[in-house]
Amino acid sequence: MDDLVFAAPAVVVVPVAGGGLFPVRRVFCVGRNYAAHAREMGGDPDREPPFFFCKPADAVVTGGEVRYPPATPNLHHEMELVVAIGHGGADVPASEALGLVFGYAAGIDLTRRDLQDEAKATRRPWDMSKGFDQSGPVGEIAPVAKVGHPAAGRIFLKVNGEVRQDGDLADQIWAVPEVIAALSRLVRLQAGDLIFTGTPDGVGPLGKGDLAEGHIEGVGKLRVTII
Repeated sequence: MDDLVFAAPAVVVVPVAGGGLFPVRRVFCVGRNYAAHAREMGGDPDREPPFFFCKPADAVVTGGEVRYPPATPNLHHEMELVVAIGHGGADVPASEALGLVFGYAAGIDLTRRDLQDEAKATRRPWDMSKGFDQSGPVGEIAPVAKVGHPAAGRIFLKVNGEVRQDGDLADQIWAVPEVIAALSRLVRLQAGDLIFTGTPDGVGPLGKGDLAEGHIEGVGKLRVTII
């Protein structure tokens, strides 16, 4: 467009296993979707309905080196299954929700935990604890045609070779179809949206030089070095 006052930002893309690039539109995240992690963070998984927060699209990076963010001494890892939306829809019933999915990936929701704790204590938004630069590493997206719709399987994360988080997708409080259905009642989902679906317990700190390796059985993996 000739009337733009400066060049438009580049489209953020995530590689697709087998070839191709997935253009990212928006990034949604589910809070406390594993009972053990909800308890770990002081929540009550038996009573709390799903809630969502966002990261900017350009927070997504595809592994490799990630810079330690400013304004925190307490950066945490949260290993997650990421859902890549390929078809749009609103008010989608859970029974039809999987029809919107293009594929799945391993992701890490990086969190400035001290800023999040402060935000929760003062009832302020979480944005700067969750939506900072490079806060959403995502591995290759595995298309549904290759991996189906994983409802169970090991999800774990190692830091410098030591297992920190170790769970199963079957332990999610709200399964992927329920997450999509709930989110679609709040916003119209569109192709290009990513949904981080929550993390098992065992979240903890990352420091400069640490290597974080995330794996999801039947989906894929992700390697991130904090620099």
